[in-house]
Amino acid sequence: MATTTSAAPEASGNSYSFHADIADTDFALALNRVTDALKAEGFGVLTEIDVQATMKTKLGVDVLPYRILGACNPPLAHRALTAEPDIGLLLPCNVVLRQEEDGRLTVGFMDPVAVMQMTSNPEVAAVAGEVRERLMRVKNALGPPATIAS
Repeated sequence: MATTTSAAPEASGNSYSFHADIADTDFALALNRVTDALKAEGFGVLTEIDVQATMKTKLGVDVLPYRILGACNPPLAHRALTAEPDIGLLLPCNVVLRQEEDGRLTVGFMDPVAVMQMTSNPEVAAVAGEVRERLMRVKNALGPPATIAS
């Protein structure tokens, strides 16, 4: 299975995410792969939103497959909530799996360090750093980094 990875802002044009592209698999298998990689880093998926089904049901619009996974690592979430109770407004960490027009599957990860900069609490910043390290390992577990052509 071929996988390429990229980091923001170069690939996405934003500073709040990083990505991995998964090739040579179907959406359901990629979803399982992402969920398994999250579990390996201590994350459970608390919520799963099927955007494709929602757009079809609510708007009658056909869109490519798109899932939003609300991932949570309970010990790290507890630390953040203990340090700042309102931080729950920024939890869980969202991970998106979407199919691109060319058939590629892209996994987008919310960068917790970027998002948690909305608070100046040093403990929240420390937790965000740990969460980012784990999510980067999830991204890397999805496959080898992309080769940069010169």
